[in-house]
Amino acid sequence: MTHIPLTSRHTPYKVPILAVRYARRFARFMESRGIGRRALLSGSGLEPSQLDNPDAFLTMEEVMAVVQQAQQLLGDELAPFQFGQQLDFPAHGLLGFALMSQQSQSKLTHMIVQYLRVGLPVMDMEVSSTSRNIHLHLRDTWDLGPVRPFVAKIYMGSIHSLASQVCRSMRFECDFSSGLAPTRWQAQARCAEFHFDSGSCQVIMPLTERMPVDSVDTSYVLARERSRQSEQPERVTEVVAQVREFVSRDPGRGTSLDAVARKLDISARSLRSRLAEAGESFRDIRNDIREAYATRYLRDTSMALDIIAEKVGFSDQAAFTRAYRSWTGHTPGEVRRLAQN
Repeated sequence: MTHIPLTSRHTPYKVPILAVRYARRFARFMESRGIGRRALLSGSGLEPSQLDNPDAFLTMEEVMAVVQQAQQLLGDELAPFQFGQQLDFPAHGLLGFALMSQQSQSKLTHMIVQYLRVGLPVMDMEVSSTSRNIHLHLRDTWDLGPVRPFVAKIYMGSIHSLASQVCRSMRFECDFSSGLAPTRWQAQARCAEFHFDSGSCQVIMPLTERMPVDSVDTSYVLARERSRQSEQPERVTEVVAQVREFVSRDPGRGTSLDAVARKLDISARSLRSRLAEAGESFRDIRNDIREAYATRYLRDTSMALDIIAEKVGFSDQAAFTRAYRSWTGHTPGEVRRLAQN
């Protein structure tokens, strides 16, 4: 797959999609390695103060710029995996809930995948299984180019942090190289083996009927106690992130409140209620994303206005023009003329 330079990326890369709390955690991790926020954010267009806004989201363009800078500054193959391990997903109550209600490794694996898809929509995962193993395949849906191994290691570290508490062994297969001896990786991840230059990027875990509950009692208690303090804001943020992800991938007429609710396997009423709890509405989120798409199309392309209208979910150009003027105070034609001057 051809890597697209950051300066020429298409509109989806410019739509806010990743909750800033993950960037803030990454900044703290980098600071522990002696790399300050300003150095980390250099070239991304972000200011250090933006990481302190709890309601902010980063675009994929910004995420990739930050990761690219971190990769250059760190020079440490293990660092992204270690960061993934430190994301502390059990604190969100995920593991505790799985132990309490599922006690199934297969179901827990699907919960891990769902959680990572929502919280970190940078790579996607597919789950498959045989009679013996569960396979988590990492998919590059954003054309991450040279930063893909770095991002994949973050995901693998996160998966290890969760799954190692209920899985006695696992195998990491990476379709990229490593200059480190396998023993260095195994020392970082207990009960795991690593294989590089493989044909795919995946995590393989043995499939068992029941999880060894006795070995995770302590983890469950910690997860439950931590979740009491953080479940509400995290849950609210996750719903907003999910809706943003779905709308960003298709801002057209097909992405309605009902359609997104079906994808989340909840009722439209519940989705509306959860967004209201976060101080958001589906209409506002969709309009924000449509405005971002439309503005980029107007400024960066010569696409006809009726085509732009269709792409961002309007049945005709007149309806699009009225909506765009209500969002920005300008007509699409005015924005395009200003961009061409």
